[in-house]
Amino acid sequence: MFRTALGAALFLPLAATAAEVELGPRPFYLIDQMADGPLKSKLQSCQDMAMKPSDFSIGHRGAPMMFPEHTVESNRAAARMGAGILECDVTFTKDKQLVCRHAQNDLHTTTNILASELANTCVKGFTPAKDGEKAVAECRTSEITLSEYKTLNAKMDAANAQASTVEEYLDGTAGWRTDLYATKGTVMTHAESIALFKDLGAKFTPELKSPSVEMPFDGYTQEDYAQAMIDEYKAAGVPASDVFAQSFNLDDVLYWIKAEPEFGKQAVFLDDSYNGEGFDHNDPTTFRRTMASLKEQGVNYIAPPMWMLVTMEDGEIVPSAYAKEAKSAGLKLITWTLERSGPLANGGGWYFKSITEATNNDAMYFEVLDVLAQEVGVEGVFSDWPATTTYYANCMGNQNS
Repeated sequence: MFRTALGAALFLPLAATAAEVELGPRPFYLIDQMADGPLKSKLQSCQDMAMKPSDFSIGHRGAPMMFPEHTVESNRAAARMGAGILECDVTFTKDKQLVCRHAQNDLHTTTNILASELANTCVKGFTPAKDGEKAVAECRTSEITLSEYKTLNAKMDAANAQASTVEEYLDGTAGWRTDLYATKGTVMTHAESIALFKDLGAKFTPELKSPSVEMPFDGYTQEDYAQAMIDEYKAAGVPASDVFAQSFNLDDVLYWIKAEPEFGKQAVFLDDSYNGEGFDHNDPTTFRRTMASLKEQGVNYIAPPMWMLVTMEDGEIVPSAYAKEAKSAGLKLITWTLERSGPLANGGGWYFKSITEATNNDAMYFEVLDVLAQEVGVEGVFSDWPATTTYYANCMGNQNS
């Protein structure tokens, strides 16, 4: 009844050292929301299955639906939920040390820096909301040393734009997330993330983040930065086959393909074509670059957001022209980000923008995941709560385990 478009390798178990998978109640909660039909019946049939970690299940910054992103705690939670691949977004400090942060300039929303002695290092100190203007701040890793960075405590990524005090500004977590597990958020260097992920039995997908500072930075070039990230895997003895280096900057990907060809084979180009004027994911003439040209340059993996891979046709969710063009060119697809939109009753927001008309309840998480896996044929899916993708991968591909 169900066509398995995913490769068998996606469902192979990780090393025996990986923790036993603990799904928790969420996958079952989502299945309960689904309309009766073949997909729901299939997913229900797996409720007593012993689950294994899967490379199809990628922890997006760990498990940030409920844990502070890019922390030890968040990634341990993701691994326990069966994420076979874990992510460290990589940026650098004032002393050019690599650390895990989603952006070089997000410390004001992802850590307690504004309430610490390092607040005076921020390029924009906290300014309260006043006279219709929102509260603002900006704090960068590039303004502090590694030792200073390590003193910070991570929190849920959020800010209260209406805040009149620092305390109010830091207390902005969305109602559908939680601060229950945010009392302790242990920040990591990139090297520490490698050691942790190895210990958890997971593979690696580091993303080289665009600097907020002008490059070169104190003599540190973009190529130095791209090379430094790969060098830390080589120093740790991690095989290139376990690393999926990512960047939105195509030049970074092409650098890895040329300078580090073994790592370049699995380098992932994060396609932000959606930022281009006139882009239509169903009209190849509007694409910023052709899929064939990417393949010709040695790119093997591309990763657009979920909405770019699907569209509506006669009331059904189907692969988009973008997805078809990519597959036709021989490109492998990874996508982001499931479970980042919160409750879906309102249409799902940006990540579901191409299928808003079909998105009216949380069951859509599994519905769109099924189309991405079975019809689009993605290699893996980033999720803010990997239990969902792990459950799906085991249930739909268990014959390949």
